[in-house]
Amino acid sequence: MSESLRNDGRIWVPKHMEDVLAIREGSKKPTDLSEAQRDYYLERRYPAFGNLVPRDVASRAAKERSDAGYGVNATGEAVYLDFAASFERYGKEQAKIHNIPNPSEAKIKELGQAIVKAKYGNLFQMYEKIVDENPYETPMMIYPAVHYTMGGVWVDYNLMTTIPGCYAIGEANFSDHGANRLGASALMQGLADGYFVLPYTIGDYLADDIRTGEISTESPEFEAAEKEVTERIEFFINNEGTHSVDYYHKKLGKIMWDKCGMSRNAEGLETAIEEISALRKDFWKNVNVPGTTTEYNEQLAKAGRVADFLELGELFAKDALIREESAGGHFREEHQTEDGEAKRIKEFQFVSAWEYKGEPKDAVLHKEELAYENIEVKERSYK
Repeated sequence: MSESLRNDGRIWVPKHMEDVLAIREGSKKPTDLSEAQRDYYLERRYPAFGNLVPRDVASRAAKERSDAGYGVNATGEAVYLDFAASFERYGKEQAKIHNIPNPSEAKIKELGQAIVKAKYGNLFQMYEKIVDENPYETPMMIYPAVHYTMGGVWVDYNLMTTIPGCYAIGEANFSDHGANRLGASALMQGLADGYFVLPYTIGDYLADDIRTGEISTESPEFEAAEKEVTERIEFFINNEGTHSVDYYHKKLGKIMWDKCGMSRNAEGLETAIEEISALRKDFWKNVNVPGTTTEYNEQLAKAGRVADFLELGELFAKDALIREESAGGHFREEHQTEDGEAKRIKEFQFVSAWEYKGEPKDAVLHKEELAYENIEVKERSYK
């Protein structure tokens, strides 16, 4: 669901395990729990920001609660997003504005729901269609999405990456969302970058090459690249494997979520590297791609992307294993403060890039140390 919902929703889980189990079994509803039986854990842990802490902090806290066994849906991974307090607050405001004396609780709720519906009605409708529950009457169930675990690509003020001529716009870059994104592609940020930024910045790069004319494809490098792509396509179409592309995509997603997600540890990352490596080998042996190369073939296109994801996933785990600190969306369980917050380590203040060597296990790390002269680096706090 949209992040905007956190503007008005309060996030909580049951305070007591017996209530968690009762809700999962169906003998209790979330609305049966009193305020004293609810743990508004974001407000408890981060009183200065509460439900409006940054996404990576809120997501990590949600995962911590679900890992501790307090998740509320069938998988034990969800938390509640509750709008009851907003209904009451908006309802009282509307009653005062419209001079309604002594409004009943039902009237206050009606007035408040009308305001929330005007703000988020389409999202509430979408949720009800997916879950078959009315979020105006029962708190929503939400859980962190995978893209909160990743960091954006570094770009300069022109939105160009460290690769000359390669620009990253939208949520792919770190500029607006920092450690929180890369896995999604927000429409509005993509439009803002594309309409209002790139037209004024990309020209700096193109100015030196605009008169070069058509670039010849008659080169050994182009022929080698073309041959590699052709052979890969032919392999996918002709390989008589036993598993679909989606099978491998879901397997990889589960490994990344469980062992290289919002919080991770050395043991889990080492296991993830082994599991992804084995999954990659199985992919290149047993993947099955239906269709032909002479038609629009979405499964063929997806096979190429999943092949890349498998390499990138293993490299993610390798990079996470080396970085023995907690920062942004990257949280190592071995490196946290006494009260469970991210712990920065000076030795990891650098910009880095992995050099491709054919296999993720052979990739070489290159580092450029960062020198902070005008600011003091501190561990952030939302207390």
